Amino acid sequence: MANHKSSEKRIRQTKTKTLHNRYYAKTMRNAVRKLRATTDKEEALKLYPSVQKMLDKLTKTNIIHKNKAANIKSSLAKHINGLA
Repeated sequence: MANHKSSEKRIRQTKTKTLHNRYYAKTMRNAVRKLRATTDKEEALKLYPSVQKMLDKLTKTNIIHKNKAANIKSSLAKHINGLA
């Protein structure tokens, strides 16, 4: 258990930030899954910019690593280009 006021506050802040980050990371993962499941090229092209924006925002706030975001965007672009 925490012995100092500052460490108790830090625990509360960490819990809040963790919930916040988990929500946005999960939302991003669901959007990526939805895009990967899409078989229609036009629909995928409409979804891609919003997913890309989401990834960039999460990268900017250090929720995910920039290389992970780049890898996801690259694989999604490859998926979209492979659609008929």
